[in-house]
Amino acid sequence: MPSLLDIRRRIRAVKSTQQITKAMKMVAASRLRRAQERIQHARPFATEMLRVLNSLAMRVDPSSHPLLDERKTRKANGKSLLFVITADRGLAGSFNANAIKAASTFIIEDPAREVALGLIGRRGRDFFARRGFEVRYEQVNLFQALQYSHACDIAREAMTSFTDGAVDSVYLIYNEFRSVMQQRIVVERLLPIPRLDIEPVSPKPGSEGAGAAGPQIDYLYEPTPEELFKTLIPRHVEVQVFRALLESNAAFYAAQMTAMDSASRNAAEMIDQLTLYMNKVRQAAITREIIEVVSGAEAL
Repeated sequence: MPSLLDIRRRIRAVKSTQQITKAMKMVAASRLRRAQERIQHARPFATEMLRVLNSLAMRVDPSSHPLLDERKTRKANGKSLLFVITADRGLAGSFNANAIKAASTFIIEDPAREVALGLIGRRGRDFFARRGFEVRYEQVNLFQALQYSHACDIAREAMTSFTDGAVDSVYLIYNEFRSVMQQRIVVERLLPIPRLDIEPVSPKPGSEGAGAAGPQIDYLYEPTPEELFKTLIPRHVEVQVFRALLESNAAFYAAQMTAMDSASRNAAEMIDQLTLYMNKVRQAAITREIIEVVSGAEAL
């Protein structure tokens, strides 16, 4: 049975840990607010840019730009470049483990496909770098001061690898911020840019021709769609990478805040249990001393 001194030392240690977890929770909460504002401002632009680009892509030949090339003439299982976005630090629950697990599943689900890695974040870099995978790109400590230029560097590496023929596709794996309590792992194809079908515009209910599919609306482009692609597609890749970085950054602070809140509550429960146990040990010691005094008095 531990002595009272040992129990008091353990209580003090748990209280010190609780103060640290509470402080980390407050820091994560303050940084989450700023990260959440950034991703809420970036999402509409990224979504609208994807819609405009898909509208253009449906009206031109896919061979008009190398980043639209599906490369169907190549073998079915080509080489892929997989960017795995993790955090530089831990203490965020299963945040990093989920991204690493999703990347591992992506690698082993198709044994015939070769996968090269682009590692963003220290945790992912430390996990994959020592396991013998081909690493074409790595970047750490960028979330301390995340800027658009970081996304440009990653997008440049992705576009260069794709256009040079080193890889046949580029994918992103990251944690998407849904809410403070929920983050979702996303596996997203970055290159070649997916071409989504555009649904025809239908008349409003009650109007003439309701119930029948209306004609697809087209636009006049100045300059031509092919010339627009030269500027829009590289910018689109940069924006989508930047959005993924912002999503991952906000999701990390949300996961860390939740983990530190849970750790603080667990520390409080442990303190209560240790205090109760300490009181029982102290009461037992007092009772034993009283019995010894009474027994000694009776012996005299």
